[in-house]
Amino acid sequence: QVQLVESGGGSVQAGGSLRLSCAVSSYTYSYSEYSMGWFRQGPGKEREGVAAITVTGASTYVDSVKGRFTISRDNAKNTLYLQMNSLKPEDTAMYYCATKWGDIPDYRRLSADQYVKWGQGTQVTVSS
Repeated sequence: QVQLVESGGGSVQAGGSLRLSCAVSSYTYSYSEYSMGWFRQGPGKEREGVAAITVTGASTYVDSVKGRFTISRDNAKNTLYLQMNSLKPEDTAMYYCATKWGDIPDYRRLSADQYVKWGQGTQVTVSS
């Protein structure tokens, strides 16, 4: 069993930056063995995959955030990060981290059904 807790959300003006964190705890497996992802859901919108990172550190992003967001993981601290720069109002959403043990060979699909455990979310609001 694994638990995820997001933090770092808040309200910023367009062009600003935020760094989201996801603390991961597991009693059975090393954090380094988990595939990780960030998803978001804005008001009245469907859940959207934002970024994912594999057990080996390979990453992928949805086109709308490429060049602005960076996903990373610190295995020594059992923590996942999402650095968000040049934020836009369209980035406003609840952001969730998600995980699945082991590899996700087609992780570039950024599909929610590839993951099995989710955090409670952290709100990001970007004003113009």
